[in-house]
Amino acid sequence: MANPMLNDERFSPQAVALDGEPMTVQGTVNKIFMLFACLAAGAAISLYYLFNGAQQIASTLMIGGAIVGFILAIITCFNVKIAKYTAAPYALMEGFVLGGVSAFFESAYQGIVAQAIVATFTVLLVMILLYKAKVIRYTEKFAAVLTTSLLSIMAVYLIQFVASFFGRSIPGIFEAGAVGIGFSLLVVVIAAMALIQDFFFIETASQRMLSKDYEWYGAMGLMITLVWLYMEILRLFAKLNSRR
Repeated sequence: MANPMLNDERFSPQAVALDGEPMTVQGTVNKIFMLFACLAAGAAISLYYLFNGAQQIASTLMIGGAIVGFILAIITCFNVKIAKYTAAPYALMEGFVLGGVSAFFESAYQGIVAQAIVATFTVLLVMILLYKAKVIRYTEKFAAVLTTSLLSIMAVYLIQFVASFFGRSIPGIFEAGAVGIGFSLLVVVIAAMALIQDFFFIETASQRMLSKDYEWYGAMGLMITLVWLYMEILRLFAKLNSRR
C-alpha cells in the first residue's frame, strides 16, 4: 500500500535547516540507491535459505520482516528524524518479504519476477518523465482523488483480510477473471499515480530547504510506494499468466 508519509503536513517551520546542510534531490536519490541495496540484500538472504532447503527460516524471515517493516513505517510517519535510523532496516525487512514472495510466484510462473521488476522500473521512469515534463501535476484535486482511491483500496483489502478468517472472499476481484484483472490493473495505475505524490514531496521539500533528515524520509517514502507497485504488478501478471 502507498505510504502516508509524504504529504504537505510534513512541511513545518521547524523542519527548515537553519544549521547544517539542507535536503537536496541528489542527496535523496543517493539514499534511495542505498535503500535498494538493503532491499536486494534482504531478498538475497531470503532466497538463500529457500534454495538451501531452510523453508522454516525463510518463512520466519518473511513473517518477521512484514511485521517489523510495518512497525518501522508507522513509527517513522510520526517522527521524521528517526528515518535515518529506520529507513535501511525497513528496506532490509521488505527484502526478506519480497524475496520469499517472488520465489513463490516464480515457481508458479517462470519468468514472472523479471517481468515484474522490468515493469516496475519502467513505470517509475515513465512517471518521472511525465512529472518533470509537467504532463501530470500534483494539485489539491489530484491529492484528494488519490487519497480517496488509496483509502478505498485499503478498505477492500481489509474486508478481504477479515473475510479470509471465515473462509470467504470478495467475489471476482481476487480471481483471474476479467473483473479481477481489471481491479489489479486499476490498483497498479493508482500505485503509479502515488509516485507523483512522492516526487512532489521530495522536490518541494528540497526547495523549502528542509533539514537533511528529510532525505532519508523521502527515500523511505518512495521505497514504500515502489514495493507496493511491484507487488501489485506481480499479482496482475500472475492473473494474466493463469489464464493461459
